[in-house]
Amino acid sequence: MPNEKPLLSLRDVGKTYPNGTVAVSGLNLDVGEHEFVSLLGPSGCGKSTALKMMAGLIPISSGQLAWGGYALADRAADLSFVFQEPTLMPWATVFDNVWLPLRLRGLGRAACHSEVMSQLESVGLGAFADVYPRELSGGMKMRVSIARALITKPKLLLMDEPFAALDEMTRFKLNNDLLKAWERDRFTVVFVTHSVYESVYLSQRIVVMAARPGRVVGEVGVTQPQPRHESFRTTPDYSRWCIEVSQALAHSGEMAQVSA
Repeated sequence: MPNEKPLLSLRDVGKTYPNGTVAVSGLNLDVGEHEFVSLLGPSGCGKSTALKMMAGLIPISSGQLAWGGYALADRAADLSFVFQEPTLMPWATVFDNVWLPLRLRGLGRAACHSEVMSQLESVGLGAFADVYPRELSGGMKMRVSIARALITKPKLLLMDEPFAALDEMTRFKLNNDLLKAWERDRFTVVFVTHSVYESVYLSQRIVVMAARPGRVVGEVGVTQPQPRHESFRTTPDYSRWCIEVSQALAHSGEMAQVSA
């Protein structure tokens, strides 16, 4: 559960687009230091909208959003965002794609060489530093994207369905790689997913959202200790949590129908 002083706090946050669509309304959420939280819900429930508001990519329409008691704009340098697509620069090598955030901070290529190579090694791509994105598989491209997000040592990592387009085996491997990085570097994660199974495997806490308009309607804590391994997926506890989360998700759909 979140700490007494949350890293990220949303109070009655809403988002209404210029065409009048109410994407999110009355969203309340606290996220603690070094917590792994998943946002789960049906398509159109505002998960990605909520994540983009947390990142400052789109403005909130109402309510308050604060990070450690500060305005989000004051902490923007401490967060990273991983999109569903890797969004790599096709004309740049793997090294230069990962170096980009440091380059934008005015740090030279040579000065960052050791740091970038260390980050690539941590995601299993040390031998691919001079390769271009077109030569990589989908899973490898996503690893580059994650390495780029982590090179700045963020305190908060926001991830918008980063593994949705990958095959199951690659997805499982990247789930494990992400957990290892989270345990090692102790950043906070807010992770958007459509997958009950992925949310249970990764998260300490799963926040269930209902659509029209998006808001929190349930929460499930997953108390399985870290580190987690593949064997967790075959345990009775894993099955129990998946059932509990599935029921909460089904309830969110019922609530959406009532409010429609």
